[in-house]
Parts: sequence; C-alpha cells; structure tokens
Amino acid sequence: MTAVDQRTETAVRRRAPLAAVLVAYLASVACTAVSAVAIPWLVLSTTGSAAMTGIVVFAELAPYVAMQATAGPWVERFGPRRASWAANLLAGVALLAVPGLHLAGYLAHGPLIAVVAVVGLLRGVADCGSAPLVPGAAELAGTPLERAAGLHASATQAGHLLGAPVAAVLLTFSPAPLVVAVGSGGFLLAAALVGLLVPDDVGTPQRDQKRPEPYLRRLAAGLVFLARNPVLRALVVMIALTNLVGSSLVSVLLPSWALAERLPVAAVGTVAAGFGVGALAGSLAGAWFAPRANRWLLYSVAFLVGGAPLYLGLAMLDTVVPATVLAAGCGLAMGCVNPVVGAVQYEQIPRPMLPRVLGAVKASAWVGLPLGPVLTGLVTDQAGVRPALVCVGATMLLLTLAPFVVPAFRQMNRR
Repeated sequence: MTAVDQRTETAVRRRAPLAAVLVAYLASVACTAVSAVAIPWLVLSTTGSAAMTGIVVFAELAPYVAMQATAGPWVERFGPRRASWAANLLAGVALLAVPGLHLAGYLAHGPLIAVVAVVGLLRGVADCGSAPLVPGAAELAGTPLERAAGLHASATQAGHLLGAPVAAVLLTFSPAPLVVAVGSGGFLLAAALVGLLVPDDVGTPQRDQKRPEPYLRRLAAGLVFLARNPVLRALVVMIALTNLVGSSLVSVLLPSWALAERLPVAAVGTVAAGFGVGALAGSLAGAWFAPRANRWLLYSVAFLVGGAPLYLGLAMLDTVVPATVLAAGCGLAMGCVNPVVGAVQYEQIPRPMLPRVLGAVKASAWVGLPLGPVLTGLVTDQAGVRPALVCVGATMLLLTLAPFVVPAFRQMNRR
C-alpha cells in the first residue's frame, strides 16, 4: 500500500464516525416519521375513532418529550454512544411487536398504547445520546462545529421530508402493520451504524473520581447551568417563544387559510413541503458557510427574514404558488439558524454535561408546542384567518428583533 493510499484510508477512518452518527440520525428520524403516519392510520382504519388515534399519538409523544428532559444524567453515566445504539436497537425490536400482535390477533388498544409508549421512551433516550456524539465525531474528522451541527440539523429536516412521503407510498401498496415493520428497520440500522462505526472513545462515559452525584443533583445542575449561561438562556427563551407562536402554522393557520381561500386541501401539504425543502436547503447551506460567518449576524438576520414575512405574506396571498415560493424562501432563511445554534450549544456546554443540558434545552424549547395551536385557534375563531395571520406575524416580528437589542446574543461570536 502506497503512502497516498494509507493517508486516504486514514482520512476515511477518521470521517466514518461522523458520517455514521449523521446517517444513523437520518434513518431514525425518517423511520419515526414513517411510524408517525403508519400507526395513526392503522388505528383510524381499524377503529374509525379519531379520539383513539389522538390518544395513541399522545402516548408516544409524551414519553419522548419527558425523556428528553430527564434522561440526560442517565445517558451521561451509561455513555452517549451506548445509549444511542442500545436505545435504537430496543426501539426497533419493540416496534416489531405491533405487526406481531396484529398477526396474532391481539392488537387491542391497551397493548398498542403500551408498545408506542415504550417506543417513544426509547426514542427519547436515543436522541438524547445522539446529539452529544456530534462534537467528538466532528473533532475526530476535523470538521468545524458549525458544519457538523448544520449537517445534524439537516438530517432532521431530511428525515421528516423523506418519512411522510415514503409512508404514504408504502401504505398505498402494503398493509399498515407491514409498514410499521419497515419503520422498525430504520432504528435497527441506526443502532448498527453507531455501534459498529463510532469508536468507544467518542462519547465515553464520564466517571467521577469520588462517589457519583445522585441523579436529581445531576438533573438540577443541568438546569442551573442553563439558567446561569446568558447566551444559552437568551437562545432558549427566544426559540421557546417563537415555537409557541409558530407551532400552529401547519395544524391551524395553513388549513384555515386554505379553507378561507377555497383552495384544495393539497395546498396545505404543498406550502408546508415548500417550507420544509427550503429549511433543508438552508441547513445544508448554513453548514457550509457558517464556520466563516458572523454568528450573531447570521442568526439575527436569518430569524428576522424567516419568521414574520411568512405569516404577513400569507395574509396578503390567495393562491398556492406564490405562497409556496414564499414558504420556501422563509424556510431557507430559518434553516441557516440551525448550524449557529448547534455550534453555540456545543461550545458553551462542558462536554461531560452535554446530555443533561441539551435535554433541558430541547425540553424548554418545546414546552409551548402543545399550547400554540390552542391559542391561535381561539384567535382565528374570534377574529378570522387574516387577522390571526397578521397577529402571529407581528408577534413573530417583535420576537425576532430580540437579537438586535439583547446584549447576550452577541456572545454567540465568542468561540
């Protein structure tokens, strides 16, 4: 073997862990999206009950969010790498129980709710272990943190974009239990990639020299660190509030807008897909140029361009094509935010505390998601669609001006 071949093999070996982390996360997110379509369809097609479908969806989502908030100290003790592959493996095996119970004739409401709750819990642990692997894998590959964080966020966007259409195609030609089985294969693939290609020293468990801290003390330490770090605190508050305001876009505002303009229901999916494609492109573009950009400026301008204009523009539009173009442009801008936020988190949080603090960050950012559609729905019923869009857009504009006036945001440029 020549020296050139040896250098090439060494480079591939150093980059393989980061590629494995990213592809594993893409596979797990895509298969989560497949299951998110296939399982509700299975429930609705067999029971005809929308209420039962909602209960099943809640049974999977609630444990997932809970584990994001509370699993950090356990992941630190067990190790992010082992937590990631082991939880994905167990989630894949657990999800196979759905087609198994269906074939055996025992797929009643109780067992199905129990299975999806276990899968949601395990997926929460797996995702809590995935993100802390990024800094170590990026360091091994010699990749800037902004780029690695952007690629990790792009895997999320790509997984959601791929999962729903794939599920729709599979459900057209195959029964729902078989589609659920296909979805479980993605979790098994993710477990294999991380377990086989990510070295043991990436995400090695942190051992205390003396007696390990109790679980609740570790959990509280993560929350205290988040509360005392000015730049992380500013980011979390802003993202939580914008999530609260913007979480109603697909569930309330777009359907109400399409109905008011007498557009087909496909308009909702088309505009939402435009935003998703733009967000994926923005994440990939941000991953490329964010390492050389002014973080504060990129974050501030991207949030300002990607937030309020979408809602204010929809209030003035009545056709699908311009709305889709607008949504794609706003998604492109918002996608550029992800590499900056990810890199700031990885740099601000000490490596041993990544699982517990990142879990607290994600849980805090998601805390308003269930409430947003309720509030927006009330405003839409009372005032109408266009006033509601203007109200949401104006609120988003005020929130996205925060980086220009709050000094803590400028600390994002501190490496």
